[in-house]
Amino acid sequence: MTLHDDKLRELALAVIQVETQAVTALSGQINDCFIDACKLMFNCPGRVVVIGMGKSGHIAGKIAATLASTGTPAFFVHPGEASHGDLGMITKQDVVLALSNSGETGEILTLLPIIKRLAVPLIAMTGNPKSTLAAFATTHINVGVAQEACPLGLAPTSSTTAALVMGDALAVSLLEARGFTRDDFALSHPGGTLGKQLLLRVGDVMHVGRDMPMVAQTALISEALLEMTEKKLGMTAIVGEDRTLAGIFTDGDLRRMLAKNIDIHKASIAEVMTPNCAVIKADALAAEAMQIMEAKKINALIVVDDRQAVLGALNMHDLIRAGIV
Repeated sequence: MTLHDDKLRELALAVIQVETQAVTALSGQINDCFIDACKLMFNCPGRVVVIGMGKSGHIAGKIAATLASTGTPAFFVHPGEASHGDLGMITKQDVVLALSNSGETGEILTLLPIIKRLAVPLIAMTGNPKSTLAAFATTHINVGVAQEACPLGLAPTSSTTAALVMGDALAVSLLEARGFTRDDFALSHPGGTLGKQLLLRVGDVMHVGRDMPMVAQTALISEALLEMTEKKLGMTAIVGEDRTLAGIFTDGDLRRMLAKNIDIHKASIAEVMTPNCAVIKADALAAEAMQIMEAKKINALIVVDDRQAVLGALNMHDLIRAGIV
């Protein structure tokens, strides 16, 4: 069989069009049943247990993960494993969210008597409002689609997309209802770049104490250069007697100074420093420090307190090593 570029584009665009129509049609299903489902999950004293088989199981796992990361405790249970012991994970305090496009998935229907015995609310998400699962549920969300994007009408495509979008609608609605904040989100995402951008503070990465490059404003330029060389941050803070920031001297200032034929053994650093330099507080997000550096096209920042007393310093390399970018 020969692959033709135009045919591939045509098929891909057809899939996108069919799935777009399926998602658009979901707007009509944001009804009282959807509201009831939100209230059941919002008022749940336990966790939302999400179940699904096959492709619906993959979507169920994603929905459980999205709920859990946005303030609604949730986890996925495989219905096949549930009937062999994992059903013990479901308690009377929980709510079950069951996904099945047909609403007749045998592994899920097998669990219904147990769910009923536990008196656990059941939210069904199916493509068939007249199915066994829909009829049994406390509330039913219809995610039926007019057609699958698969030209054979067999592979779950539009139906899984619709279920995933509806799951996101539930999760985000609950996020807003709970007043879930960026800080709350960060606490559930401590790993990776995202977590570091939301959690890592300047105080966590700045250089302090003996590692902090700093000289008095009365120091000679030669003394400042020795401090910069020893501390290896490409800069040094210039301070007054009370450790209040007076300015900064960087590699860039050094290059500009060399063109002026200044005697580094006689001139003070105050003559060539950059006053009124950019600063940041220790409790600011490290990501904010990165934004300041990029906006001002600088490679280092002095960290100060409310009195403008110097607490530490950091440069672009510190943020890169910390995984901010």
